[in-house]
Amino acid sequence: MSAEDREKWNQKYSDPDFAPRKPSPVLLNLAEWLPPQRGRALDLAGGCGRHSIWLAQQGFDVTLADVSAVGLQVAQQRARAVGVTLKPLEHDLELQGLPVGPWDLIVSICFLWRPTPQLLRDSLRPQGVLMMIQPTTINLTRHDKPPRDFLLQPGEIQAMADDCAGASLSVCHVSEGWSIDDRHDAVLVVRRE
Repeated sequence: MSAEDREKWNQKYSDPDFAPRKPSPVLLNLAEWLPPQRGRALDLAGGCGRHSIWLAQQGFDVTLADVSAVGLQVAQQRARAVGVTLKPLEHDLELQGLPVGPWDLIVSICFLWRPTPQLLRDSLRPQGVLMMIQPTTINLTRHDKPPRDFLLQPGEIQAMADDCAGASLSVCHVSEGWSIDDRHDAVLVVRRE
């Protein structure tokens, strides 16, 4: 990610009202797939921590990886305010790849990341889970953001699921459609065997 992009996110997160506080209702609906062992969780590009905080409240030891130092500071403040702890990690996923695991849970929400099955298998502990929620280009029929470059194509999530199925990863859930928060989301949940 460029320094310009990093500064853009720092500026956005400087506005206390920019980032929502409540976790995505789509993520909440996937709670049945959370690993029962409640170990190490990684929130990819988690911004101001709305998902990280919820995961910490569920008993996970959460690392929040994001390029924005400002977003990470806001996440830390919000976490302290509700009595949970996060491990902030200023990290450029595009340049540095995934932080070192293994992880019991990886959450990727509204961050366009097309992981390879091998990367997932190697980053997750046995029985570890990936939850990915990403809008598709159909979302543009109702909303102008995120822009097309940051959206999955219709059907792409199923192709990702098919790739995972042959790499010692079991597909727990895959869906695509209008979500309860009025986004056309592609959703994938896989577990390492």
